[in-house]
Amino acid sequence: MAILFYSELDDPTDWKNAFNTIAESIPFYIWPNQPDNEEVEIAVVWKPTSGILKLFPNLKLIASLGAGVDHLFYGAEIPKGIPITRIVDETLTEQMVEYILMATLFCHRNMPIYISQQHKKQWQPVRQPLGRNRIIGIMGLGVLGSAVAKALRNLNFNIRGWSTSQKNLEGIQAYTGNDELKEFLTEIDILISLLPLTPKTENIINADLLSCLPHGSTFINGGRGAQVVESDLIRALDKGYISHAFLDVTREEPLPKKSELWLHPSVTLTPHVASITDAFSSSKQIINNYTRIKNGLEPINLVNYLAGY
Repeated sequence: MAILFYSELDDPTDWKNAFNTIAESIPFYIWPNQPDNEEVEIAVVWKPTSGILKLFPNLKLIASLGAGVDHLFYGAEIPKGIPITRIVDETLTEQMVEYILMATLFCHRNMPIYISQQHKKQWQPVRQPLGRNRIIGIMGLGVLGSAVAKALRNLNFNIRGWSTSQKNLEGIQAYTGNDELKEFLTEIDILISLLPLTPKTENIINADLLSCLPHGSTFINGGRGAQVVESDLIRALDKGYISHAFLDVTREEPLPKKSELWLHPSVTLTPHVASITDAFSSSKQIINNYTRIKNGLEPINLVNYLAGY
């Protein structure tokens, strides 16, 4: 019973070292250096080449290298019926909370304005509202979104949350489904997207949604780039309807050189670094699932095929 690692983005050496440190006895191979396809029963992957997972006839588990699994549902051609797990790890959550707090405070404290002033050699203070007078809306109240909501609430921001399924979080005004989306967007100063990418959330950040926000709102995306219709966002930024966009993800990554987002004066970009999987910490979860499968138990952190996350 062997584990196969496949990713063109992650350093396999880090994962190899982690597995050797924690569970040296488990056979761990890095694609394409596995001795026998029939020996592979767990595939640890990120953005696998289309159809590659069908090469392993005894596959019992597909483990995503990140919290997201959309890379498996969009074009990977995964074998039917094979359980999928995602990484649920406190280091991922901690990083995302740090990133969203940074982006939120950057916008809340008018940093886009002051950076622009610096470039123009201007010295002009802007009226600064307190956090308690700001309304922040978070789309996606899963593990990451819930942690972000609590952290922002602790800074005295007013927090609203929206999700496709009902959630109840202390101190958070929660909204559910399409029927409550427009009401959720009303009065929001800063909109944060931490949604998983599914057919229901693809292109959800579009002209119609952005038009429901108050004039001058800010948008932060730590979810997935394909949830944003970028031409609609750019148009809203050009008109000043959205005052600033803070984006860690884009529809195409790396972002093409020709994209208007690169040089837009109202956009801050980072290269999908909000929350990066830690090999040592996350390998413990995969090894745990290895043991569970070997003992006939169900893996933890299973993905719901129907929901897509």
